[in-house]
Amino acid sequence: MAASAQLTDVLIVGAGPVGMTLARALTGAGVDVVVIDRQAPAELTALPYDGRAWALAPASRRALQAIGVWPDLAARAEAIQGMRISDSDSDGDGDSQAFLSFDQTELGSEPLAHMIENRVLRRALLRHHPVRAASLSDCRPEAATLGLELSDGTRFRTRLLVAADGRHSATREAAGIALHGWRYDQVGIVCTVRHQKPHQGVAYERFLSPGPFAMLPLKGRRSSLVWCERPVTAAALMAADEDSFNAELAARCGDAVGSVELCGRRWSYPLALHLAESYVGHRLALVGDAAHGMHPVAGQGLNLGLRDAAALAEVVVEALRLGLDPGAADVLARYQTWRRFDGLLLLAITDGLNRLFGAQVEPVRLARRLGLAAVGRLPQLQRLFRHQASGSMGELPRLLRGAAL
Repeated sequence: MAASAQLTDVLIVGAGPVGMTLARALTGAGVDVVVIDRQAPAELTALPYDGRAWALAPASRRALQAIGVWPDLAARAEAIQGMRISDSDSDGDGDSQAFLSFDQTELGSEPLAHMIENRVLRRALLRHHPVRAASLSDCRPEAATLGLELSDGTRFRTRLLVAADGRHSATREAAGIALHGWRYDQVGIVCTVRHQKPHQGVAYERFLSPGPFAMLPLKGRRSSLVWCERPVTAAALMAADEDSFNAELAARCGDAVGSVELCGRRWSYPLALHLAESYVGHRLALVGDAAHGMHPVAGQGLNLGLRDAAALAEVVVEALRLGLDPGAADVLARYQTWRRFDGLLLLAITDGLNRLFGAQVEPVRLARRLGLAAVGRLPQLQRLFRHQASGSMGELPRLLRGAAL
């Protein structure tokens, strides 16, 4: 690599929520960080609504607060104050076979989560760190750095390269890290719906035989819909006119929020599970979807990625403050040890939930009903589920506790 190459502590590939959270956390602690993305900053800022909204767990909200981003989001976020979960008959008649209710007042002082639209979160994060419009053209090891060349011809030397470029990460593939997983026989339809009655901050999730059907509260009398269906049915729903779609929607919603109708476009995404064979390589760390991806049944995908960002930021900052190399193998080994079990556990939980609630064999259905009833009667189990969903299990990085690095 030429001597004129610019030196940076960390170079992050990918300006999504996880990569930008990591960038903001590191720069706030005095680390020199460069972020690159295939899309120009103006394109990223002008991203249209893509149907997605995130349920930010309390630990994720604390991390965004700690890095100074939450004040930009608070007015646009809707607190989830309660959750209603039902296991319904496969015929879709709307009669609940089992019912479980969580309320914020019963389980703690914090909301269960905060809903925020994807574009709102991304725009807020982009205001806090510049992004260079480029992709990675070449990467080769040097004595104590990686030599990088970008698609715009710029050269960098970095001690740590971070792949935050999503499930189809070109950075991960170039490093030769294998990806394992499978596709589900399901497609997720996402959109926004408006409803007749206020949602009162309550999220609803019904487990139907094709997959979960969730309505998550947004600002106003609106909710984010995540509707998992078999591919053939999903294709028909995507092609249906608005009246037909609304009729199918009404058949599954119940009447808790009155009549419900589509508000804007629909999007669909194939559902899959994937896990990188390793979260680290030579001077390389994977975060977010570049490392793992899961079924949306528990709404924890982004939260898991933000936990990656918080952990990696902490080990990098600690290494630099001790005068150590942030890309050294032992530093990255600590990151992988810290994060891999959590990722494996959550992937197993979400996969298991999807399979459990999709099964229509009567003994399994009976076990589901008994299990939901048991959780509903035992506050200790409710607190355990809340603790896991809040992102507060295990050894928490400082940012997830709301502390500065």
